[in-house]
Amino acid sequence: MTRLRGSTAERPIDARAFDLLSMTLAMVLGLHAAHLPWWLVAALGVILGWRWWQRQRRIGRVPRWLKLPLLALLTLAVVLQYGNIFGREPGTALAVGLLILKLLETETTRDARVGISFACFALMTALLFDQGMLVTFIVALGLLPVLATLRALEPAQEGADSLPRSLLPGLVLTAAALPLALLAFLLVPRLDSPLWGAPTQNEASTGLADSMSPGKFAELLLDESPAMRVSFDGAPPPRGQRYFRAYVMAGYDGFTWKFRDLATLAPSTLEVAGSTRYQISLVATHQNVLPTLDVPVDAPKGARMRSDRVVIADKPVNDALTYRLSSATRYRLEPEPLEHRRRWLQLPSGFNPRALALGKQWRQRHGSDDGAIVREALALFHDGGFSYTLAPAPLGRDAMDDFLFDTHQGSCEHYASAFTVLMRAAGIPARVVTGYQGGYWNKLGNYLLVRNSDAHAWSEAWLAGRGWVRVDPTAAVRPERVSQGAAAAAGEQLGWYQSDWLQGLRNHWDIVNRWWDQGVTGFDALRQRGLLKPFGIRDTDTTTLGWLLAISSMLFIGIGLGWALLRRQTRDPLREALRELERKLARKGIARRPGEGPKHYLGRAARALPDQREAIAGLMRSYLELRYAHVEPPTEPLRSFIRSVRDFRIARVVK
Repeated sequence: MTRLRGSTAERPIDARAFDLLSMTLAMVLGLHAAHLPWWLVAALGVILGWRWWQRQRRIGRVPRWLKLPLLALLTLAVVLQYGNIFGREPGTALAVGLLILKLLETETTRDARVGISFACFALMTALLFDQGMLVTFIVALGLLPVLATLRALEPAQEGADSLPRSLLPGLVLTAAALPLALLAFLLVPRLDSPLWGAPTQNEASTGLADSMSPGKFAELLLDESPAMRVSFDGAPPPRGQRYFRAYVMAGYDGFTWKFRDLATLAPSTLEVAGSTRYQISLVATHQNVLPTLDVPVDAPKGARMRSDRVVIADKPVNDALTYRLSSATRYRLEPEPLEHRRRWLQLPSGFNPRALALGKQWRQRHGSDDGAIVREALALFHDGGFSYTLAPAPLGRDAMDDFLFDTHQGSCEHYASAFTVLMRAAGIPARVVTGYQGGYWNKLGNYLLVRNSDAHAWSEAWLAGRGWVRVDPTAAVRPERVSQGAAAAAGEQLGWYQSDWLQGLRNHWDIVNRWWDQGVTGFDALRQRGLLKPFGIRDTDTTTLGWLLAISSMLFIGIGLGWALLRRQTRDPLREALRELERKLARKGIARRPGEGPKHYLGRAARALPDQREAIAGLMRSYLELRYAHVEPPTEPLRSFIRSVRDFRIARVVK
């Protein structure tokens, strides 16, 4: 079967269509830049820019001797970076790279349409990394150049030279598709787990980690992203009680505290004098530890409680999770003598000799008065010239000696670590606890917003008759860290952070994000089954959803067909240009007669307007060639004809 010459699929694309396609690919690359290696983003950006510049100068594909090495280099780079080409990160990197390289051979309508289809897939893959409202909006915005490119591949439209007018039809089409998208979102049966399950190597966890060393919190304390949102059944606890327990560190190697497995030990004794019930909406952490208000009374469904009152989920939190539980606001934790005293007294030999000597000196001075030793340590931090900073001086092998006796600078992890070492050196069981402290109470949303920047470390010391007592040595240096939050403790180091208008903007914006998390990303299979509860249907099964989807889709299609039948016929830009010329001539008394062909009509008009005979004759020849010499009018001649008709003016009529 022979290919027809001038086939639509093989028609060369014009400069405007290529520009819109390049804009689409640039938007895809920018959307994925956050999770791709910077060098790959830079390299692909250079290739994209060079190809656009080269296409402006000369039409034609890039030679194979250049494309094939680039393809091999892309595959090799992905394998070297990720170890393979399978999984979310390497697969996305390879897909985006192939999409950019596809532009090197894009010259025909078929090439452009293949690129557009691949670009739509690449836009969707961005939602595998982040389903937040802002990213979803950008993905939807990326459809505008996609639709504009598809429209530019069709025969030229009047006014197509204007970029805003090229994007406007895509905006209208996107708005028209929203009702159907909403139906699909609500009624298409949802799975209990996502379709994609590709492995990811070394996936980074967000927020707190299961180890802590001095200086490790610095980056986290500057992270403004939400960690969790907490709603209380009653009034929220005072600022000084907003401690959220995550990890309890027992092991210490002289520099780093580590979270140990205590799965075989039953939860410690807890005497509750007052409690509160609340709900936590936790962002994905890819870890098993569930933060709880200090200290938890019970564990939520699908989780267990360790002996140190740390709550562990049965599986990693890879998606946003909401859970309810109770915590004690006034309590005594394990007041009876410790059965595992040695675990909380261990210190590595050969490290921090001056700190160990100071702890022993306090024990000799105060005898069996453990409370006096605790007060001695807090007085040291308060009166010893210590300062709170997010950029402390680096510490050496004997990190706590350097901190206590030399630098005197640090943030919460420095003070918690030093205090715990001093307590153990004095023979007092002690441990480091990491979690969050503070948060912003959003009155409009009636919830407590806890950000990653609210991450905090404190200590617990076991005192006879009282059990485990929370001691926050950071408060001895910078009390406002507890009473006013992380921003106040940072002082002038985060002046931009403390700007009232900026904090207000962020906190009000979080209300919108919370609504999105609850109403969109949190709309799972369980919530879908309760979709019709307001109408008396307690459990909406798959069959009911299917019938609702079918009926709604038929109604939507019926409305669309009705609109299509009632609207005017498909726009013909060549015919519209001729009609505009006819209107201009009719205003001078040269109207087209019924049944009169365009050649005869324009010939008659040329004879009636001798001063403009050449202009009308030229328009007539252009029209006849565009209409009858091609399957579809060529793009550039059609645009030229439309402009000529638009600029045509009748000076006078010769009678």
